[in-house]
Amino acid sequence: MALFDDIFSGGNWVTGLAIGIGAMVVMPLVVPILRPGAKAAIKGSILAYQGAAELFEDISDLVAEAVAETGGEVTTQALEGAAQATGGRGHGVLGSDRRPEA
Repeated sequence: MALFDDIFSGGNWVTGLAIGIGAMVVMPLVVPILRPGAKAAIKGSILAYQGAAELFEDISDLVAEAVAETGGEVTTQALEGAAQATGGRGHGVLGSDRRPEA
């Protein structure tokens, strides 16, 4: 624990030098072992991104087609339903100019 205490409290230059030399010795041994895993993770994330982008594009095309097919039917039906639900009291539904009673 004294090693970590020295590192986080500013430490001395010997501790920093030891960590630097240790990293220089260990890195050439560890990099060839970790490299294939890192490459696989990067490739997997790229493929996941491409799949998500394709899925988003398909969904947006589907929504665009649905909107184009229905046109304004759904909006008109929704407004008429809202007018019936409120009793046609004219709260701006279907272009009514009346104001709500206070």
